[in-house]
Amino acid sequence: MNAKLFLILLALFVFANPIFAATPEANAHWVAITAGFSMAIASGLCGLAQAKATAAAAEGMGRNPGAAAAIRFALLLGLVLIESLALYTLVIIFAKVN
Repeated sequence: MNAKLFLILLALFVFANPIFAATPEANAHWVAITAGFSMAIASGLCGLAQAKATAAAAEGMGRNPGAAAAIRFALLLGLVLIESLALYTLVIIFAKVN
């Protein structure tokens, strides 16, 4: 490990300690703000990933119509796994906020 990375990690660990010592009431508004940002990021990335997967599947079916059934199955499985990112983020947000 090079020295620069070690110093960066050391600084992160040293400066992160006071954050965890704060009272929960003092950080209540930050939980709501970060929950909103995390859900927005997760939803946006899920939308981009689903669009790319659908476009690739449509192109694959167009190039090889004989493999449409296999491509469709892989697409649906991929879309389910992509959507689970947003659902897991939502569950984590509700667990953290309450």
